[in-house]
Amino acid sequence: MSNTTTKRVLWRDASLSPAERADALLSQMTLEEKTAQLIGVWVGASADGAEVAPHQHEMNEPPDLEALLPAGLGQLTRPFGTKPVDAGAGALSLMRTQERIAASNRFGIPAMAHEECLAGFAAWGATAYPVPIAWGATFNPGLVRRMAAAIGTDLRRVGIHQGLAPVLDVVRDARWGRVEETIGEDPYLVGTIATAYIQGLEHAGVVATLKHFAGYSASRAGRNLAPVSMGPREFADVVLPPFEMAVRESGVRSVMHAYTDTDGVPSAADRSLLTGLLRDTWGFEGTVVADYFGIGFLQDLHGVAGNRGEAAAAALGAGVDVELPTVDAYGEHLLKELEAGRVDPSLVDAAVRRVLLQKIGLGLLDEDWSPVPEALTAGASDLEAVQSTVDLDPPENRELARELAEESVVLLSNNGTLPLLSPRRIAVVGPNAENPMAFLGCYSFPAHVGSQFPDIAAGIELPTVGGSLEAEFPDSSIAYVPGCGIDDPDPSGIAAAVAAAQEADVVIAVLGDRAGLFGRGTSGEGCDVESLVLPGVQQQLLDALLDTGTPVVTVLLTGRPYALGQAASRSAAVVQAFFPGEEGGPAIARVLSGAVNPSGRLPVSVPATPGGQPAGYLAAPLAGPTDVSSIDPTPAFGFGHGLSYTQFAWDSLSVEGTEVSTAGEAAAALTVTNTGERDGVEVVQLYLHDPVASVVRPVKRLIGYARVPLRAGESARVRFTVPADVASFTGVDGQRRVEPGELELRFGASSTDIRLSTGITLTGPVRSVDHTRRLHCAVHVEAAEAGPVDVTAP
Repeated sequence: MSNTTTKRVLWRDASLSPAERADALLSQMTLEEKTAQLIGVWVGASADGAEVAPHQHEMNEPPDLEALLPAGLGQLTRPFGTKPVDAGAGALSLMRTQERIAASNRFGIPAMAHEECLAGFAAWGATAYPVPIAWGATFNPGLVRRMAAAIGTDLRRVGIHQGLAPVLDVVRDARWGRVEETIGEDPYLVGTIATAYIQGLEHAGVVATLKHFAGYSASRAGRNLAPVSMGPREFADVVLPPFEMAVRESGVRSVMHAYTDTDGVPSAADRSLLTGLLRDTWGFEGTVVADYFGIGFLQDLHGVAGNRGEAAAAALGAGVDVELPTVDAYGEHLLKELEAGRVDPSLVDAAVRRVLLQKIGLGLLDEDWSPVPEALTAGASDLEAVQSTVDLDPPENRELARELAEESVVLLSNNGTLPLLSPRRIAVVGPNAENPMAFLGCYSFPAHVGSQFPDIAAGIELPTVGGSLEAEFPDSSIAYVPGCGIDDPDPSGIAAAVAAAQEADVVIAVLGDRAGLFGRGTSGEGCDVESLVLPGVQQQLLDALLDTGTPVVTVLLTGRPYALGQAASRSAAVVQAFFPGEEGGPAIARVLSGAVNPSGRLPVSVPATPGGQPAGYLAAPLAGPTDVSSIDPTPAFGFGHGLSYTQFAWDSLSVEGTEVSTAGEAAAALTVTNTGERDGVEVVQLYLHDPVASVVRPVKRLIGYARVPLRAGESARVRFTVPADVASFTGVDGQRRVEPGELELRFGASSTDIRLSTGITLTGPVRSVDHTRRLHCAVHVEAAEAGPVDVTAP
């Protein structure tokens, strides 16, 4: 037996450690075979089940697979998410491609296949769940974990190994088009919800990918891919905590760098970030992948590289392991840099080793690895046999999508009009009333890819708001008038809408966004806005409806918060739904009828005026209204706000440990009672106020929360254990510290509705803390009456 054969046996031997197997294989690979593991190829599955074909993309020419495959291939990019393909046919196409890849290289190494999964598996016919900003509105990590597990299960069934989600960017300016992809404006909420998503995806056996590391959402003026001007303290205390939490707690196996530069340093070339912090300090051991074309952008956009070889050297040296979506800088350009001695080969070895370890972890290098995915039977090769056999939107998925949609709907205001009691005449007005796409974010398949194939159906059922209202109110007469387009400047349809409103008992005004990419929508990647006024003439339509005197229920289907002008106070009710997915129409109808008692809470503040950005609740005292500025940034509805059809009383606050050391913990408890006549959910939010510190601190910041369902008349005792660590911040010297002094624990129904508060004192010396500090307040809920209470807390 030759030495090469012996090594092959070693790296296929599952009884050895992954490190031993990876090292055995690495020792046998040529430099070209190593670099081949660091590249992806953008492909599109074949509708007839044939091998995938390289995708023609405007950014570059498709590569020659015949030339690439003998050396191997690291990744296959979006085989299902490039064009509409039946899931069974797509799985067959991917299977055949994996057979070819493994057969073409001398080690038989298949590729990892990745897909987008930001609001569900981005494939034709797959469940379209609510977007991430809607996850934040649920304040329910457990539910988000279940959703992610379902998404991961569907991905693995058809042969996908990695999902490019979630987004952990903290909203800093709501004008940014990608707000819909984020979880909210608070780092703790983002961290806890995102960590739950990752746990669900990873538990299903799919590699989750944190993005965009780091600072992407803080670009100037909310412009996509604009420079980030941010001090190191804000970066450390606002941008990084969600990523740190996820790395520590979720089991995440991949991270994607951000496109942006922060203070002149692009993330893709920032070794202090991708290696120094992520790996050396936090201990991350997975792969770092490039955001699409991000390595080439070091040359094309940032100007820190003169050619693709220099871009490859900078990215690899910083710690980027895999180039996505397709081979560019890490192909022949990287090889030339290596041959010229301008790149240390040990950098390639380290990156390849991480890739091989990941493939070993996925079973791709096991002796019994099979390219046949779970969804297909062994030996499947006939298109007719697999066509229409894989259901990516089964009833259990739709039920989960419905549950998420219902919990994400936020009731912003209500003068008693809601819930509707079978009104005789309903006028359903607005551009999103009969729009089935109104519920989907820009990374849902029908919006992201399907829009390029207008002759092909969406592949999933998308009940409209109007149709769902008909089902919910079968005895009501419903009239539909669009009034205007989503971003159409033509106001000529408003008169007909006003006439319909005057004839109705109630108006349901369904307004909002159209998700799209790079200017093709009003929300989504590259769809940034100058101000937070409703698109087109929708505000004009809404104001005209309000002037009729007929009660107007304003329903918003959006990807970001918008200022509503007089409608914020004059509407009979305002209902906010952030792109709630395929079950969004029925969820909204059930909230309006009262079949669902709304329990969503705002993950972002709703501004009172369309200007004055950037805003948000997480801000220093000077960021609020002052006597020396004519701009008042006070929101119309603050972070965490949301109403219910029942009422809750908060009382009996007690605290244990009013004086604790800077290494200790305090405990505080309060009683919440449902004083209304309906079952409902209260979301108890704990904010920390630090009145005096060595650097300027936010007026308040979220440090804990609990979603507490209570039956009518039921009470619960909610207890938070607060470690001093959660009061830590980055000091003048750049080190994280816990300082002695007075603190205030504020318990609120929102950031602007504090119900109870108590002071505690931290004693002792200043204490330095690091990435091993405690990140959470423990939460415990006990029913005061009528048995146990289910609680959703991080």
